[in-house]
Amino acid sequence: MGSFIIEGGKALKGIIIPQGAKNEALEVICAVLLTEQQITLHNVPDILDVNNLINLLQELGVKVAHLHKGSYSFQADEIDLNYLYSDDFRKRSAQLRGAVMVVGPLLGRFGKAVISEPGGDKIGRRRLDTHFVGIRRLGAEFVYDAVQRRYDVTAQHLKGAYMLLEEASVTGTANILMAATLSDGVTTIYNAACEPYVQQLCRMLTSMGALISGIGSNLLTIEGVQHLNGAVHTLLPDMIEVGSFIGMAAMTRSDLRIRGATLQQLGIIPDAFRHLGISVEQEGDDLHIPVHDRYEIENFIDGSILSLTDAPWPGLTPDLLSVLLVVATQAIGSVLIHQKMFESRLFFVDKLIDMGAQIILCDPHRATIIGLGRRFPLRASTMASPDIRAGIALLIAAMSADGDSRIDNIEQIDRGYEAIDERLNAIGAHITRL
Repeated sequence: MGSFIIEGGKALKGIIIPQGAKNEALEVICAVLLTEQQITLHNVPDILDVNNLINLLQELGVKVAHLHKGSYSFQADEIDLNYLYSDDFRKRSAQLRGAVMVVGPLLGRFGKAVISEPGGDKIGRRRLDTHFVGIRRLGAEFVYDAVQRRYDVTAQHLKGAYMLLEEASVTGTANILMAATLSDGVTTIYNAACEPYVQQLCRMLTSMGALISGIGSNLLTIEGVQHLNGAVHTLLPDMIEVGSFIGMAAMTRSDLRIRGATLQQLGIIPDAFRHLGISVEQEGDDLHIPVHDRYEIENFIDGSILSLTDAPWPGLTPDLLSVLLVVATQAIGSVLIHQKMFESRLFFVDKLIDMGAQIILCDPHRATIIGLGRRFPLRASTMASPDIRAGIALLIAAMSADGDSRIDNIEQIDRGYEAIDERLNAIGAHITRL
């Protein structure tokens, strides 16, 4: 288990470039299974979750070539379906929640797939019902193997269908969408997730020959085709990393430029930080965060306390609430953070309370932050990262604190942030990896 030692109080200065989008990478890498032809992907982040998925596909028989930094070619022309039933597949997929998205492509192309217990962050219940219900609507059958703790999924012929999803699940939408591209007839997905990740997956599938309309909306229509072709696709910058850097700059009183942030894909993320009093300046396709000696939380128009709540896109992504929460601890004013989607994601606040933050954890979904500005700086502490997003929030807190902090279990941070210590040290941070 690795650790970071962080010397707090160091301001950052310069330019940082966001990595490729983690969540998009997991989707489009799974999509290479839809064709026997070559797929080339650019701007792929070098992070644990993505590398583990690439390794999993290699074991499944996908030919992978690392062309240069951030670029890979994939060719799934010799897939070993027997590997799906191996202990190695079960163990690997149990470590990676994104592995569930191989089901749609495998089912669409080969008529069989396996769902093992999903891995990922320990942030409460994360149902797979949307995946199951949607894929069943296409004609698949699920049989549970209690000994192996897996679902065997089969379908002789997938047939297009209309479905109204109970939740706008990103991975559920992606899985159903990929299966539907090779089904017979027309599939309509209502209440589909419409995050930029899903839009990018749709664009890649379209370039492969899929027939998809409604891209960017919550109503997708897919006309099934017989086969898909190869393609070249470039991933977006990671909007969660962009948001993390905005918060990091404000907390550490830094002058930071985020290069190539792809502003049109950030939705209301910049405005969420502006509500906390942070200046987010747009300069071309860059974001400039000037030095903040102080920042003050807005109230609502009627004078009531601001609340920041996650919601399906184009609402505020839940992946940034941990960062917004920690940034609010050094603001002036109060804010209610309401995390609706995951019931355990706010439990890391006890570590911030130990550092001196004024936080009331109301219940598993809500926390009230009382920002006292810089009058009471955070204290250095020793802590462990419980998940990716809490991990980066704790790193931001440690970078702004007085003294040297230690964060253990940094593999959680490495799952989502590429060489974060090296990239931050290059612009002024003092972070040592043990």
